[in-house]
Amino acid sequence: MFSRFERLIAYRYLRSKRKEGFVSVMAIFSFIGIMLGVAALIIVMSVMNGFHTELVKRILGVNAHITIMSNSGLIDNYQQLSEDISKIAGVVKVSPVVRGQVLAAANNQHSGAVVQGISLADLKKKPLIAGNIKLGNLDDMAEWGGIAIGSRMSKAMNLLPGDIIRFISPKTTDTFVMKIPRMKEYKVAAVFDVGMTEYDSSFIFMPIELAKIFFETEKSVNAIEIFVDNPDNAERLSKEIYALTKHKYDVVDWQRSNEGFFNALKTERVVMFIILTLIIVIAAFNVISGMVMLVIVKGKEIAILRTMGASRGAILRIFFLTGASIGVIGTIFGYILGVSFALNIEEIRQWVQGFTGTNLFDPVVYYLSHLTADVKADQVTLVVIVSLIISFLAPIYPAWRAAKTNPADGVRG
Repeated sequence: MFSRFERLIAYRYLRSKRKEGFVSVMAIFSFIGIMLGVAALIIVMSVMNGFHTELVKRILGVNAHITIMSNSGLIDNYQQLSEDISKIAGVVKVSPVVRGQVLAAANNQHSGAVVQGISLADLKKKPLIAGNIKLGNLDDMAEWGGIAIGSRMSKAMNLLPGDIIRFISPKTTDTFVMKIPRMKEYKVAAVFDVGMTEYDSSFIFMPIELAKIFFETEKSVNAIEIFVDNPDNAERLSKEIYALTKHKYDVVDWQRSNEGFFNALKTERVVMFIILTLIIVIAAFNVISGMVMLVIVKGKEIAILRTMGASRGAILRIFFLTGASIGVIGTIFGYILGVSFALNIEEIRQWVQGFTGTNLFDPVVYYLSHLTADVKADQVTLVVIVSLIISFLAPIYPAWRAAKTNPADGVRG
């Protein structure tokens, strides 16, 4: 497409000369702008992908894919219903649970908590919990009648396995004198750390029989957790389960229960893509400005080339190649920088934190305890293609203007 002569002239125009210093400086800044724009896009998109992936992994590691809840508070026929649901194709596990909120108190510290009563066998099937026990043992829950708490709650209340924690229920118990809050003390059997602040600071697991007694659900439960073979099929299966319950209970899948949160992440990803693409567009305008200046400076040389027999097409291709080279090279370097940075984002964060002495990623604010990135090939390809398109469009006008230069006018100028 480009002859050796055209490539040679284009390469000469890319090299710096003293009298063309301003043009060279603009080319350098254009290159840096495109490189940083591409790198920033890849890094931001990868970090947001990683954030989304880790959140989904932790949400589904603690919560069910589908949850059945009763408007009246209890699911009386939960055993038969659980058996019927387990027969549905795609359902791998059905777990009746008792849920409730309490005020947890220990060592003069108080904190709101979500308590989930669950069988020990079902709790052990939650790999995110069972595989991240930092202190104690889940088997002690059955032996001691104990509970499992998160690492942040353990740290905040200075609790270790064997220590006592008090539950205070918002529901009251009638006495001869007055109504008093229902309270009960339990022994801490295990401390888990799933790496998500919300769960590590406010979730508590306890044997389901003890939860039935404390929350006074008698022989019933107030929720049924359902796990399926493919979380993406949860919405479809939830409709089938809802029909099975004869529309008596609420059936909510994990996507619906976290819909607002994930929609916000999706919107933020699109907005960030548009905003960061503007960096590349601005750099492209610098390419246009620099190329227009180059055409003006090289007016006499263009006239000489035309006089020596170079066609308008050759002149157009020379200046197009000169401008496009800046964008293409900037895109390549931006791709290398962005992917390298994204793949080592956590190590870089740790180094910067150690060097500056600041906390760049507060788990309390960002939910997760570490920064992760998920580099997706399709998104990286999209970023590179968008950058190349902008890089190829930017030099068209200056190249067309150079090709339109009249040899006689160039020589007289």
